[in-house]
Amino acid sequence: MEGTNPVNKKLAAALSGGAVLVLALSGCTSDDNDNELDDWASSLCGQIQPQLEKSVKAQHTIVSTAADGKPAEIQKADSEAFQAISEADKAIASALDKAGPPPVDDGEKIQQDAIKDLNAASKSYADLKKKIDGLDTDDDSPEGLKAFSEGLSEIADDLGEIQKNGDGAMKDLLAGDVGEAIGKQEDCRVETPTPSPAAS
Repeated sequence: MEGTNPVNKKLAAALSGGAVLVLALSGCTSDDNDNELDDWASSLCGQIQPQLEKSVKAQHTIVSTAADGKPAEIQKADSEAFQAISEADKAIASALDKAGPPPVDDGEKIQQDAIKDLNAASKSYADLKKKIDGLDTDDDSPEGLKAFSEGLSEIADDLGEIQKNGDGAMKDLLAGDVGEAIGKQEDCRVETPTPSPAAS
């Protein structure tokens, strides 16, 4: 199984700088008071906390399993994680839609761009689930392991693209006054464990 290990780490590394909402939340606060914006952020974070926790748990599963998992274990863990992240992104987009635009300049554009990116990411993660489900984990011959490793490498590349493509609008949502207001909310601060994959 050693042949898959560098690829497992590649998959884990693809998450390390991701633009997933929860990973971008620094929890920084500001002394500025904007009750209307704070109320908006509080309403949003109150709705999405379970989804943030779900997404973080799923990402943790991918990273931890990628450390030394065998093909069947990786397939099962990643399939479930991709499904969970897909569902979480879709639910966060829906909550953002219900919350309405943040009360700032260009608030509607910031909101709509983030919703668009989240829905696109949701679909992309659903596609990744289909890809990982389609890999053959029963063939443990060198050729079979090589084929699984190559398939996993493609999925890692796709995952990196998802993270990169979602970077812009999500950063806009989490920048400036809106980002500071969200960062104040306890409900939007979810612990993000980052285990290091085992050395080969």
